[in-house]
Amino acid sequence: MNRQQLIEQIKEKRTFLCVGLDTDLKKIPQHLLEDDDPIFAFNRAIIDATADYCVAYKPNLAFYEAFGVKGMVSFEKTIQYLHQHYPNHFIIADAKRGDIGNTSAMYARTFFEEYNIDSLTVAPYMGEDSVTPFLGYDGHWVILLALTSNKGSHDFQLTEDAQGQRLFEKVLQTSQQWGTKDNMMYVVGATQGRMFEDIRRLVPDHFLLVPGVGAQGGSLEEVCRYGMNADCGLLVNSSRGIIYASNGEDFAEVAAQKAQELRDQMDAELKKAGL
Repeated sequence: MNRQQLIEQIKEKRTFLCVGLDTDLKKIPQHLLEDDDPIFAFNRAIIDATADYCVAYKPNLAFYEAFGVKGMVSFEKTIQYLHQHYPNHFIIADAKRGDIGNTSAMYARTFFEEYNIDSLTVAPYMGEDSVTPFLGYDGHWVILLALTSNKGSHDFQLTEDAQGQRLFEKVLQTSQQWGTKDNMMYVVGATQGRMFEDIRRLVPDHFLLVPGVGAQGGSLEEVCRYGMNADCGLLVNSSRGIIYASNGEDFAEVAAQKAQELRDQMDAELKKAGL
């Protein structure tokens, strides 16, 4: 999916919601454990319930790799289901890959050729040659970690060099030499608040993937106030707040209600911004 197609989906559906598929067998409704593939059964139900209220899905690879081959089969079935039934939804593989060039090239082949996923989260720490192999695929995106929502993000990301430039700012500045607003996004945690102003000064036009709204306490209104641009420029992710809103047999119905609530809030923010 290219940039214009993503923008059109956001404006047409009046939402920039991304639903995180962080599927944990210890948290899904117990009756699903009787299914031959409970992870996929859960994902399919969540997708069908929330598809009208979101533009993207983000399976986190850790929740599938934890179950070995069976987990990866569930992941592959989930991706195939999205391609077959919801081809206009943007798919993010949250894998946080990044290694020496030839290894990154193999990761890129896995996600962009084998699975044909729209985008992949990538760690920037090893520099240009670890990121550029992912950028050679038309219609596919790198989503580079910039300023994350976890407590430990301050350990490195906010450290300053001798000129007072913070590490996340160095990542934003330098990485623009590798990719463009058409093939690179950045992860910025919703809990960072007014830091979005600093980020937008450096990357005014790029899309931002924003986790941390909901269970992690991030404010959607604050994210939009400081982070939204003329094209919206945001994909706001919610995982636990939607998919685990109920652990009963009504889990999909409740997930739909939570996704609709966020969609309605997002519609209001888009209108406020004149979009």
